[in-house]
Amino acid sequence: MSIPILPTISTACIVISAALVAIGWGKIKKREIESHRKTMMAAAVFAVIFFAIYSTRTVFIGNTSFGGPDELKLFYTIFLFFHITLATAGAVLGIISLWTGYKDRRQVHRKIGPFTSVVWLGSGITGVIVYLLLYVIYQGGETTSLIKAILGN
Repeated sequence: MSIPILPTISTACIVISAALVAIGWGKIKKREIESHRKTMMAAAVFAVIFFAIYSTRTVFIGNTSFGGPDELKLFYTIFLFFHITLATAGAVLGIISLWTGYKDRRQVHRKIGPFTSVVWLGSGITGVIVYLLLYVIYQGGETTSLIKAILGN
């Protein structure tokens, strides 16, 4: 079984991002504000790298369908929907958290930061499970690029 390189790299980036969020959370608990800021910015950079790889791969190469047993497809689809919801919420909350931290709006940042971190960690964990289901545990199904789907080629 061969494991595709781009999904592996993008998943590694999201794992690094989630790990950095956890480290950054620990830094702020210790009142290491500057270290927290740098760690969270590094987490954001890895999240952006993930998104760049994921989105360009989706457009030009495509998304891979679930290749596991038919009786698990409904469960996989529900789980994928849950992951996408977490990831989308985590991205929006992450941008807001970064912005409020950058602008030194501590009251708002302190309220949403911990919630954002939990959502982002959940997104990272569910993302790894999606990766494992698509590329490691089962062989991925068909991959169709967005461009081919639109153009019909």
